[in-house]
Amino acid sequence: MAEPGVNVTDGRMRAVIERITPCVDGGRFAAKRIAGDEVVVEADCFTDGHDTIACLLRWRREGEPAWHETPMAPLGGDRWRASFVADSVGGYRYTVTAWVDHFLSWRHDFARRVEAEDLRVASLVGAGLIESAAQRAKGADCTRLKSWAAELRSVSDAQALRTLGLDEKLAAVASRYPDRRFATTCPVEYPLVVDRARARFSAWYEMFPRSASSEAGRHGTLRDCEARLPYIAGMGFDVLYLPPIHPIGRVNRKGANNALGAGPGDPGSPWAIGSAEGGHTALHPELGTLEDFRRLITRARACGIEVAMDIAFQCAPDHPYAGAHPEWFRWRPDGSVQYAENPPKKYQDIFPFEFESEDWRALWNELAGVIRFWAGEGVRIFRVDNPHTKPFPFWEWAIAEIKREYPEAIFLAEAFTRPKVMHRLAKLGFTQSYTYFAWRNAKHELIEYFTEFTQGPGREYFRPNVWPNTPDILTEYLQFGGRPAFIVRLVLAATLAASYGIYGPAFELLEAAPREPGSEEYLDSEKYQIRRWNLEAPHGLSDLIARVNRARRENPALQSDASLRFFPVDNDSLLCYAKSAAKAENLVVTVVNLDPHHVQSGWVELDLASLGIDAHTSYQMHDLLSGARFLWSGPRNFVQLDPQRAPAHVFALRRKVRTERNFDYFL
Repeated sequence: MAEPGVNVTDGRMRAVIERITPCVDGGRFAAKRIAGDEVVVEADCFTDGHDTIACLLRWRREGEPAWHETPMAPLGGDRWRASFVADSVGGYRYTVTAWVDHFLSWRHDFARRVEAEDLRVASLVGAGLIESAAQRAKGADCTRLKSWAAELRSVSDAQALRTLGLDEKLAAVASRYPDRRFATTCPVEYPLVVDRARARFSAWYEMFPRSASSEAGRHGTLRDCEARLPYIAGMGFDVLYLPPIHPIGRVNRKGANNALGAGPGDPGSPWAIGSAEGGHTALHPELGTLEDFRRLITRARACGIEVAMDIAFQCAPDHPYAGAHPEWFRWRPDGSVQYAENPPKKYQDIFPFEFESEDWRALWNELAGVIRFWAGEGVRIFRVDNPHTKPFPFWEWAIAEIKREYPEAIFLAEAFTRPKVMHRLAKLGFTQSYTYFAWRNAKHELIEYFTEFTQGPGREYFRPNVWPNTPDILTEYLQFGGRPAFIVRLVLAATLAASYGIYGPAFELLEAAPREPGSEEYLDSEKYQIRRWNLEAPHGLSDLIARVNRARRENPALQSDASLRFFPVDNDSLLCYAKSAAKAENLVVTVVNLDPHHVQSGWVELDLASLGIDAHTSYQMHDLLSGARFLWSGPRNFVQLDPQRAPAHVFALRRKVRTERNFDYFL
């Protein structure tokens, strides 16, 4: 009788499998990779006693009936590793199988025997194992194995037996037909989500279409956005993110600077979605038609830009849903609907959905249908507003539903909330996530924050998308740091993270006036009024932004986050870090003066060994922003940065190469 609480499926299954990586919450959620990535899987695999085990990595695409198998190699300490290439977008599964391999155990033991009689007996044991393998083999392999077994039975000379038993080529044949009757397979099939390259590397530009008009006093249109595409492409952005482009409610419409009462010409907040003209699947009539929208997507694509759409699941009081589906909203005792609040902020012009409604299934289907509608119009990137205020199960279901039809879809979570909530959203399926980068200004804060992204457990599923500003966020650093502060935050965002964005034209035109002291809201914010921007202003940063984005495109090191590492500088106002791309032999070292007001200098100390640099060879640092070149040698080098001239260096390292004619040049 089995011991209480012991579940024995088959006591002959002796292999143990533990600590499979990558693993997100025990396999409850998917790790994330990009199409073309090598997916490296490791596991602890061992057994009792001294027998030898064999391990296989098993993997398949979602929907594939058969598993692919790759032998795992030992790393030492009972740790094993193998990999496969995730060559297409979509879902994958992987797991590990291990078993006690009696043939390998025999061969290992056979190599240690020295006495002639031991060798003869052991050869008979081996012959039996090889004959069993022959029964599993076919064709020529079967014939070779039978012949090998027969020879082991017939040869008597000890040295000849040793040579025969340890034949590498024959052993390789036998290893192809292992006895896996008592194999242990990890019961968890670990999920993997494979996205397209833009999920890892992207540069976003946010703009309000209604402010895109070149004529004073005229509401911008989607055709005006189309005319703006060369400007955006010229700065090197590949994602154009549009805040909500739907009809805006008239009931409780906000006025300029978030005033409770709107004037006759006030356009209202785009996030107060819905009016008599339609809801979430309609366009604001002054922006244009669906045909204009399709044309914008097509023209943007021709410029190398994708249009990202805002998904904001909330309603203006006069949204068609409010009349047709009152059960989707929360009603207060006085008979009014509860409007949105985030104390001390109040959004009287917005009704949140009641996700605990008795009619929640219909609500879920309707909202997923909104995303599906715009995907049908050609949108493949969605920036989701405040996803943390909607139920986790909804997002897990809705994203899976959309990606089943559109596996190339990308979802960016705009969730400035508690870290565990942000990470949960990423686990549930959000492709990228906003971060608290805007408020990380000190050297130790930046090092700690980005080290967590690249070395913490979240590295398997959390892809940061960092923004120095948004329509809601104008930090004190930008308010008081002047032009150098904008450059510093631009360089940090674009080089620390593979995906970043700016809210423009406010950013490149150095917009820094708050609504009132102590506020992070913009004065005369575009959220509540139409603005006209002078894109030709001489103080603008568009040329510098173009250089930064060109550096990102031309240097593979800046196109992912995993290689980020920080280096010491003997000045807390200077931050130094590097990224590398081994396959491209590309290394970028960035040094930033975090003080926008004063010249700062110090000694940078690089770990040359980790960067693959010979400590006894000089190397050239080419500043990709200014074009200047500096000759460095050894690990310690001096840097001085004047924020009024150039608050940052973005160096591409050029290694010295010696030619056959003894000429030196830098590669």
